[in-house]
Amino acid sequence: MRNPARWAATLALTATALGAPLTGTAAAAPASLYAPSALVLTVGHGESAAVATPQRAVTLNCAPTASGTHPAAVQACAELRAAGGPDGLAPASDVRCTKEYDPVVVTVDGVWQGKRVSYERTFGNACVKDSYGSSVFAF
Repeated sequence: MRNPARWAATLALTATALGAPLTGTAAAAPASLYAPSALVLTVGHGESAAVATPQRAVTLNCAPTASGTHPAAVQACAELRAAGGPDGLAPASDVRCTKEYDPVVVTVDGVWQGKRVSYERTFGNACVKDSYGSSVFAF
């Protein structure tokens, strides 16, 4: 069974991130020609998102400009664009981490360049997590 706290946090942040642009009067034409890129990112300690309680969650909007509650939105969006989305993130080659096992799980849910994204990855420890997309998961 999935963790209800994670789902509640994800749904609340998604509603905030995606619902805010919907307020106001309806326009006859689209406000932007960019495919939407609105994500909710979470991080927590545990073996999987089903058993881990999120310790932190942020929103990240990348189109047409970087925004959201992510502390380094511009850099995170640039890294995600270069990688083609969260699945394309790779570790930096110059980072050395210990083999200590203290699992950290990250999730990315939302829309990336107009397509639905649901990404989950468990890293052996925080150092390994930080080596993947240095700005994306740094919150």
